[in-house]
Order: sequence, then structure tokens, then C-alpha cells
Amino acid sequence: MQKKIFVDSHCHLNDEKFDGELDDVIGRAVEAGVTRIINFGSTLEDSAVVVALSSDYEALYAGVGVHPEEAFEMTATDLHRLETMTRAPKVVAIGEIGLDYYWEKDADRRRLQQKIFIEQLDLARQLNLPVCIHEREAHGDALNILKREGRGLRGVMHCYSGSLEMARELWRLGWLIGLDGPLTFKNAAKLPEIVRAAPLEMLLIETDAPYMAPTPYRGKRNEPSYVVLIAEKLAELRAEPIELIASATTANAERLYFNR
Repeated sequence: MQKKIFVDSHCHLNDEKFDGELDDVIGRAVEAGVTRIINFGSTLEDSAVVVALSSDYEALYAGVGVHPEEAFEMTATDLHRLETMTRAPKVVAIGEIGLDYYWEKDADRRRLQQKIFIEQLDLARQLNLPVCIHEREAHGDALNILKREGRGLRGVMHCYSGSLEMARELWRLGWLIGLDGPLTFKNAAKLPEIVRAAPLEMLLIETDAPYMAPTPYRGKRNEPSYVVLIAEKLAELRAEPIELIASATTANAERLYFNR
């Protein structure tokens, strides 16, 4: 039987929780059939690290960007630094960028998040790169920005936490949604309904490792090999063969990130 192939389309293997263990972690992922892993930066410094790691491991690719929790007033020099990083051969996206109102309550800081989100969307457009978006409790503003500033862009709403109605709006705009460990939780809330309603070609699977490990590893360090558990839960919820889920989500990741 042909081995099932998976892509972990979002993680953070540069996190200190993986210090000294990266060879083993990536080895377990490859053994599980995870042939490609996209590692995302959260700051300029962090982004430089994920770019460097992508040259050290065959399975690793990189996304570069400034996360909303790390928002600062970006200059032309900062944006040029990001642009320079994208010239590395295994950089496949701008991300993780977006809005996070869960942690940020200050109105001025929220406006700064919006500003650098738009600036990085514009950079992605200039570079013809896909975008990975972090959005938490900022559904309306994120969707409005994508409608206004996201024309001509393609990407994914990572670790999707919005409603079915918002998901349908994103799909109409051509944006995918990313599914993580919470899909496997007993309190998955709206996610099961959303994944059953979703066009399969609009779904990605991801771990966000080291965060949000799926059941039965909830509360422990997450890692890319566990993306297989997300795929299995997705297959269960949609009543579709795991082989179909593996091939479709891999094709979706290839179409979004690797078809340059």
C-alpha cells in the first residue's frame, strides 16, 4: 500500500521547547509521512531563524513576517529586510501576520496591528507570495481588511476560530482555513460543523507546534508528527477515507505554498 503523505502547514520549530531535539522531532514527522513542514516566524529576528533552519533540513520550509502580538512601527528598512528574506529558496509565504484582539485591548495598539497587517499584505502582493493569517477575536476587522486590502492575494486563515458564516465568506474570497489540535477536543464547538460544510479543497491541516497538541497529547508539547491526528479527526468528521484527506490536504498545501 502506498504510504500516506501529509504536510504540516504551520508550526514554530524554532521555539525553545525544541532545543536540542529538532533532529528527532523532524525524524518522527518524516517517519509518520509528514514530508514537508512550514515553519513560521513571529518577529524579524525569529523570521531570520526559520529561514536559516529551512536550509538545514530537507523537510523544512519557512514563512516570514511580524505577528500581531509583536507589532511595532515598521519602517521601509524593516519591510525591505522581510523582502530580502523571501529571496531564500525555501521561503514560501508571508506570515504569520494578522490581528489579535484577545491579548490586545488598547485601541492604539490595535490600530498598529491593523497598519502592519496591511503593510505586510501589500508586501505579499508585490512578491506574489501567499499569506498566513493569525486572527483571534478580531473577526470583523480581519475580514474587512481582507476584502479591502487582500484583492489579488491568496492565503489561509490559520487555526480557524470564526463562524461558519465567516468561513463561507472566506471561501468565496478564495481563502483557505487551517485546522489544528482544537478540532480533536471535546469542546471543539463550531469546528465540526464547519469542516463538514467545507469544500475539501479549502482546508489545510497544521499543528502550530509546540502549541495546542491534539488529543490524546493535549497539554503536552505539540510536534509535526501529530498532524496525522488532525487528518484522522477530519476524516472521521467528514466520513471520508483518511487516504482522501491526506491526498487532498497535501494537494491544497502544494497549490497554496509550493506552486510558485
